[in-house]
Amino acid sequence: MADRRRLRAIRDRLRREYGRPVLRPHRAPIDELVLTVLSQNTNDRNRDVAYGRLRDRFSSWAQVRDASVAEVEEAIRPGGLAPTKAVRIKQILGAIGDDDLAWMEDAPLEEARDYLTDLPGVGRKTAACVLLFSYGRPEVPVDTHVYRVGTRLGLWPERTPLERAHDELLRLVDSPEEAYELHMLLIRHGRRTCTARNPDCPACPLRRMCPYGRRRLAELRA
Repeated sequence: MADRRRLRAIRDRLRREYGRPVLRPHRAPIDELVLTVLSQNTNDRNRDVAYGRLRDRFSSWAQVRDASVAEVEEAIRPGGLAPTKAVRIKQILGAIGDDDLAWMEDAPLEEARDYLTDLPGVGRKTAACVLLFSYGRPEVPVDTHVYRVGTRLGLWPERTPLERAHDELLRLVDSPEEAYELHMLLIRHGRRTCTARNPDCPACPLRRMCPYGRRRLAELRA
């Protein structure tokens, strides 16, 4: 497992490569919940189109909650998997009821996380997104890019469960700002350089400290 010193060295190199992301909590946790559901198995553009159509069609989350599945499905169709996502969004909003989730800003982190992961279909990554982006709580969402890059860098062993990967990153960061920066930098690196297929290891700023990259570069030279 990695230590804080190595993680900060990784952060600093990625910061020089991609810039320094700045955390700006928006304090809209229900918006974040719905946006994260819409982001599943699609790209950011389609997610944003679906979200925009949903907000244009309904003036409040209560209206979405009380609408028919067919109405919600039609609004979010550009985001893909609309039948599944429409049901999930309505289930989540029904479970929340009239709670605006403002209490999560000051609640014990574990209590807020447990509440979110008890909602229908909400896992650790979605909960982490809500807590970090909405209220600046020190959580690091582990999506496919973060998990892939973290595994290749040796931040956790291969085939580590996602729950354990979240716990490991949470152990290593010591502030909400660092949690956000690390999350965003690992995503940028995973999209631009450390891609799932044919990663650009020769151009990677982390190649000297990446076990996967060193092995791959040796294979390319052989």
